[in-house]
Amino acid sequence: MDKNSSMNADGSKRTLSNRHVQMIALGGTIGTGLFLGASSSISQTGPSIIIVYAIVGFFFFLMMRAIGEMLFQDPSQHTFIAFISRYLGDKVGYFAGWTYWIGLICVGMAELTAIATYVHFWFPNVPSWIIQITFLVVLTSVNLIAVRLFGEAEFWFAMIKIVAILAMIATGIFMLLGHFKTNSGSVSVMNIFTNFQFFPKGINHFIGALPMVFFAFLGMEFIGITTAETKNPRHVLPKAINETIYRILIFYIGALTIIMTIYPWRSLNITQSPFVQIFSMIGFRAAAAVINFVVLTAAASSLNSMIYSSGRHFFQLASESHGKFMTRFQSMSSHGVPAKGILLSATLILIAPLLSVIPAVSDAFSLLTSACSDLYLIVYALTIMAHYRYRKSRDFMAEGFKMPMYRLADPALIVFFGIVYISLFFKGTSVVPAIIGIVWCIGFGLLSSREKSTVSIPNSVASRMQSND
Repeated sequence: MDKNSSMNADGSKRTLSNRHVQMIALGGTIGTGLFLGASSSISQTGPSIIIVYAIVGFFFFLMMRAIGEMLFQDPSQHTFIAFISRYLGDKVGYFAGWTYWIGLICVGMAELTAIATYVHFWFPNVPSWIIQITFLVVLTSVNLIAVRLFGEAEFWFAMIKIVAILAMIATGIFMLLGHFKTNSGSVSVMNIFTNFQFFPKGINHFIGALPMVFFAFLGMEFIGITTAETKNPRHVLPKAINETIYRILIFYIGALTIIMTIYPWRSLNITQSPFVQIFSMIGFRAAAAVINFVVLTAAASSLNSMIYSSGRHFFQLASESHGKFMTRFQSMSSHGVPAKGILLSATLILIAPLLSVIPAVSDAFSLLTSACSDLYLIVYALTIMAHYRYRKSRDFMAEGFKMPMYRLADPALIVFFGIVYISLFFKGTSVVPAIIGIVWCIGFGLLSSREKSTVSIPNSVASRMQSND
């Protein structure tokens, strides 16, 4: 297909521009964890939290290079899950596809739960379920109308988050250069190293921070999902992925460094966003309301992305299925979007409002995020295995967007995902979801191995894979 074509063979449209993709990539690396959870994470691990973010960010970047290499070779794919089916087999792809789709639904539910919490800042008496249904209907409509409208929504959602972080960093630098004094002392880089301890509350808290930071980066791979609906994908994709490392350095490492430069890390108020604390310090009275608006847009952005992604993943599942129920989801709407898959996914995300009114579920957000983290880890590991097989197949594009040192990087990534999974057992609220993840792998894995309704890998592809083993 010509790279400038505006229509894919399946009826989807290439209407996302470079402007959209770059901002989607930026927004995808910035979650609510930075705006709200930074104080808590710093209090648990001290300045060494920067090391946790750097380690997790580095491995995410490697994973993005692996995904990017496969998508560069075949930019027509709506999801990287297709490569799992292609290089690991249709049954493994069946397992990964459903697992990832369920993970997306869980993230959507978690973000919808968070949205109600943020809106209650201004409207505490409005029932959560009304807020959640309203946001879900609006964002689902955005996804149903046109891909370009989704791109515009994400562009502005991302812009709000980026401006907030850059404003905080600029404020911190101004305070540093002006020798600003706080109730805790002078603003100084030495605040990071004062009373420095690598494991201030024990190594268990350091390891336990891995799942939290890992969740903060979830969705970074979303940039690859937009490839099939992007103009000139082989021009846009490498740039968007390569710049991921700079985004991590600026928006996470940079922001955390500034926060601990302003405040000695032991003096941060863990019950309040560090962004609110910093802006309030310089006399910005509306700081709490502004940051609440920022995190609300961050959650809405994530939900918007989950609706977009889950609809396309379900379309991929339907395309690879022979089942009668799934065949009705194999078509695109006149707007070039998988409307039926989007509507089904959005309907399931409605489970979140139901959870919010069940008294027994006291911490629905933590439970859901922990559960989806498990599912993502499993799929990420399978994606890297698929990439390793791709490099040994005849599909390998020698002049493509190659991942560096894949023979070392791919095994290292799989080990890293395993370590993150183990770290789930270091935090009480993550133990049950971690166990559920193991049960899921065993139970659904056995079911997938007997699945007969999926489309098998073409023999030509399978033979090429075997000839290169």
